[in-house]
Amino acid sequence: MAEKYLIVVDMQNDFTYDALGTQEAQAIVDRVVQKVQNFSGKVIYTLDTHQPDYIETQEGEMLPVPHCIKDTHGWQLIDPLLSLQKQNNNLVFEKGTFGSVDLAQYIVNQYKQGNVESVELIGVCTDICVISNALLIKAYLPELQIYVDSACCAGVTSEKHNAAIETLKSCQIIVE
Repeated sequence: MAEKYLIVVDMQNDFTYDALGTQEAQAIVDRVVQKVQNFSGKVIYTLDTHQPDYIETQEGEMLPVPHCIKDTHGWQLIDPLLSLQKQNNNLVFEKGTFGSVDLAQYIVNQYKQGNVESVELIGVCTDICVISNALLIKAYLPELQIYVDSACCAGVTSEKHNAAIETLKSCQIIVE
């Protein structure tokens, strides 16, 4: 039987409170937690995951702020989501870049088995990882209904969030 899938993108300490935390990200925490708690379907989390040599990577050269280094506090999901993830034993995909091919392929496989009704994405950053994962899944499954709950997303800035929302709409992602 097909289910709805909720993908919680990168709601990690470094994107919320620590290295790259923003007021916008902090402002969505309660809504994200409520959405996860009340979601009727499967919940999947992504973790932006870097290694200690992050600064030496292309991303590190362009964004020279070490963040989400694997196994650090900043890499972990924020506490309320970490508790929910462990309690419900939800899948977690570590991703070394903005979009997760492994996640998209997992959704494709589940879809082919008739298990996916729709996919909804929430989290941070709207203009980087949320949009990358939404468009990656859309590229693999153009007929699948893909949603983004804009009230449960935050961009690097509010302007970039709004620009990403418009781009998502242009690419036939359903924005709520």
